[in-house]
Amino acid sequence: MFYGIRQDFLLELADHHVNQASTLNRVQTTVTDTSKPDENVADILSRLNDRSIVLIGLMGAGKTTIGRRLAKKLNMPFADADTEIEKAAGKTVPEIFEEHGEQYFRDGERRVIDRLLQEQPRVLATGGGAYMNADTRSTIALNGISVWLKADFDLLMKRVRKRSNRPLLKSDDPEAVMQKLIEERYPVYGEANIVVESKDVPHDQIVVACMETLARHLCREEAAHA
Repeated sequence: MFYGIRQDFLLELADHHVNQASTLNRVQTTVTDTSKPDENVADILSRLNDRSIVLIGLMGAGKTTIGRRLAKKLNMPFADADTEIEKAAGKTVPEIFEEHGEQYFRDGERRVIDRLLQEQPRVLATGGGAYMNADTRSTIALNGISVWLKADFDLLMKRVRKRSNRPLLKSDDPEAVMQKLIEERYPVYGEANIVVESKDVPHDQIVVACMETLARHLCREEAAHA
């Protein structure tokens, strides 16, 4: 049962174990003013091999905004893991944290991401803590290409201050909490297939960087398996 309601929602899929998929060395792209419009949509789609594109990163990195635009460019379905969790629970993420605690949320998050990645190829934006779960990392490696939107501390704080629905930042010192999250999570995020810097630039520019990096990574992947 997930959050005490809709008992059948997460029982649709039986629990299973996935093996850690091997990945190539990560490709990192820096967003620059000279990024060109991407011409590799067909190549990206032909080389994904029914895998999803999974965006990871801290709150404020732009996963949902970039994910929606990337999905539109690639003509792929988009899903936001937090939104799907809220649909399943009938409660907002802050309400789930407050009523049941973080671990309860993480258990449901893991199951929802597993379901989404097995349904169909899509662009998936995950919550900041999702990739910290080893089972979720294995599921993503098996069913997707992971893209870390890497943002610095100042940009993250600038963005998250605009919203009050961040349970982990409900603290007397949110800056200290954010710095701690960076220290704890960035080494794990570093396992992602691809790294794209999330800068304070127009979102479309970051989307272009994502597509350019995806195209290069998938080309290298294909060559390695030839």
